[in-house]
Amino acid sequence: MNQEPPVPSTTIRERVAAQISGWFGVLVVLACAGVCVPLAYGSSPGLMAIPIFVGVLVATSLVVVQPGQTKVVRFFGNYVGTVRAPGLWWILPLADRRTLSVRVRNFETSHLKVNDADGNPVEVAAIVVWQVADTAQAVYAVDDFVDFVEVQAESALRHVATTLPYDDADGAGLSLRGSTDAVAGLLAQEMSERVALAGVQIHEVRISHLAYAAEIAQAMLRRQQAAAVVSARSQIVEGAVGMVQMALSRLDEQGIVTLDEERRAAMASNLMVVLCADQPASPVVNAGTLYT
Repeated sequence: MNQEPPVPSTTIRERVAAQISGWFGVLVVLACAGVCVPLAYGSSPGLMAIPIFVGVLVATSLVVVQPGQTKVVRFFGNYVGTVRAPGLWWILPLADRRTLSVRVRNFETSHLKVNDADGNPVEVAAIVVWQVADTAQAVYAVDDFVDFVEVQAESALRHVATTLPYDDADGAGLSLRGSTDAVAGLLAQEMSERVALAGVQIHEVRISHLAYAAEIAQAMLRRQQAAAVVSARSQIVEGAVGMVQMALSRLDEQGIVTLDEERRAAMASNLMVVLCADQPASPVVNAGTLYT
């Protein structure tokens, strides 16, 4: 019975590589060079091959690690560890190493055109701040971790943008425009879950571009303007009603003038017109009485 070949595991985790201070390796190289001198003038010059071989082997196993960078060490196809500490180090001979930066990086996604929760086409982009947290996963779990992060970031941004409306008229729920901090948290959580396989840590995600698509931008602008006008009018009317009520109450309390129901209604109507009008009212002097 044929058995299927095992699937290669990508659950490798970072570990510290075996390392010695590189200055010991420098001393060994110098010692090998010093041994070669008497052998060259001695009776057995052929023995020079041994210290030369050892010196070359040690010299090629010395690595320099810059701050913010690491060396991922592999020995004949097997991952043996990562050197994170900066400085000169002596690692396993005959092992190859790959330089991998662990500095904080950032990039801006392309402008994506998606439909929000209300079905309106919007354009959205985000700035992603990220860093390699596990060098072994970044190198061996995915083919190209930089490309993987960029693609998964755009996928997460598209998914979050489709689950929220562009704007919430009632102000009771989340929206892309009105809930910036909450949306940033959702994006960071979504992206962190997607790129965890590559050993990448997401530090921050912020929306850098948000707008309606060009085909509906004018219509949505008119709707926003209408909603703003309605909201402003509501506040004006509410304030005007309070001012009219206060004016009529003060007239009654101080006994300045006695008005019947019809005159009270007329005065309330006139005050509402004056307070709610877009243009300033033109005063009219009444030379007679209230009834003429």
